[in-house]
Amino acid sequence: MRNYTKADLEELVSCQLENLNAMHDLLSIMKVQNELLHNANKKLKDEISEFKEKHFVYPTGKRNRK
Repeated sequence: MRNYTKADLEELVSCQLENLNAMHDLLSIMKVQNELLHNANKKLKDEISEFKEKHFVYPTGKRNRK
């Protein structure tokens, strides 16, 4: 069993706080990325819906019958 000094415990707590802050920063970045993806997906869905609503008429030539 190891005995920790006050300095050891303070260093551990300091490292844990740094890790928590880093995770918070990463979560914030992921939240922004998620919002960007959501907006891009919504825009794409809207564009696909508009495309499907349009009726395209393709010219057809007379077929050669033998």
